[in-house]
Amino acid sequence: MYGLVNSIVSILKKIVPESVVRQLRPAYHRYLSYFMALSYGFPARKLTVIGITGTKGKSTTADMLFSILREAGYTTALISTIRFAIGDDSEPNRYKMTLQGRGFAQAFMRRALKAGCTHLVIEVTSESVLQYRHSFLDLNGLIVTNIHPEHIESHGSFENYVAAKRTIVDTLVHSPKQNKILVANEDIQETRAFLSAHVPKTIAFSEKEFKSLQGDEKSVGFEYAGERFSLPIPGTFNAMNALATIKMSMALGVPLATAANALAALPPVQGRVERIEANQNFTVIVDYAHTPDSLRALYSAFPKQRKICVLGNTGGGRDTWKRPEMGRIADEECEKVILTNEDPYDEDPRAIVDAMARGMNHTPEIIMDRREAIRYALAAARPGDAVLISGKGTDPFIMGPKGQREAWSDARVVREELERLISKF
Repeated sequence: MYGLVNSIVSILKKIVPESVVRQLRPAYHRYLSYFMALSYGFPARKLTVIGITGTKGKSTTADMLFSILREAGYTTALISTIRFAIGDDSEPNRYKMTLQGRGFAQAFMRRALKAGCTHLVIEVTSESVLQYRHSFLDLNGLIVTNIHPEHIESHGSFENYVAAKRTIVDTLVHSPKQNKILVANEDIQETRAFLSAHVPKTIAFSEKEFKSLQGDEKSVGFEYAGERFSLPIPGTFNAMNALATIKMSMALGVPLATAANALAALPPVQGRVERIEANQNFTVIVDYAHTPDSLRALYSAFPKQRKICVLGNTGGGRDTWKRPEMGRIADEECEKVILTNEDPYDEDPRAIVDAMARGMNHTPEIIMDRREAIRYALAAARPGDAVLISGKGTDPFIMGPKGQREAWSDARVVREELERLISKF
């Protein structure tokens, strides 16, 4: 059914005028959402569905909860920005969007049920709300990691963005499931307000709850409720992601020790503080960081190292306000900054990086070819340095004008350039 709908929509796009499409789009998305859920037999009703939303940390949090539920013995499925997984079977998400439309989630949940899954972890974005992709997920629980300014142009204002997140919370409120659970960040005003939602169990999490928080450039650990947790990924922000999943899993009946075991053995989350190793004598990290807050959090995970930072500004034509701000943060935190191309779409890529440079006191290197920028950064690294390449993460394409797309992988390019560099010595 998902494939059939895609084919029909592709044909209609060619014959229906855009002015007509614009008027019909809200009703189309609303009724299509219902029709697809109906056609697949409302599969969410038969699963324990946990949604993950927030400005940053969604994918890592989703992977953490996926690992904990599997460690607890549940056959679990996952829909995230990074990948789709059903038990041991996993494939990369190559759609350049987190939650697909046209019934993708309903079709996936039907597949998960057929594979014997009892649980589903699913990222839910504010963008998906605009097209009713969050409808009929029948949530049992929801984690709200945080809220920071993002997608301002697509939503019209920060207030509208927050309202879209509130709509996701309302999806939990109105879900037909029993014993619903909301876990939300208490440290942020907007997410703290969500804790007043009318659900049977609301659970706050906060940085102040950590005891013996310790970390380095490879890991972070803390004590919570008498249990010691150690994660093989760095950053206080990842400790916060872990705390959210721990609290959700506890509410679902998972013992703390089980969660600790799962998090200690957490597989690398691709494109999220992903460490690239090729026997080099410096650290290389690929990360998605695409907001000012996430960029600063990434840099703060490497406080003792000289940082060489490669970045652009994710998404031409949107969130132009953050360009000088991200340039300013890189200028403050990094010894050397290389500005480069990311996803300009129909905008002039050089204009994007020039806007970033205007927020900087020091003159950055501007190398528009992303591979060349990465090569330059790696060649400039000294023993013990940290080369931090941000903005793309696992994004599979560099998006250009008029829908052009160049196949891309930051991690692959880094490995290739590291091997070339090392082979010279």
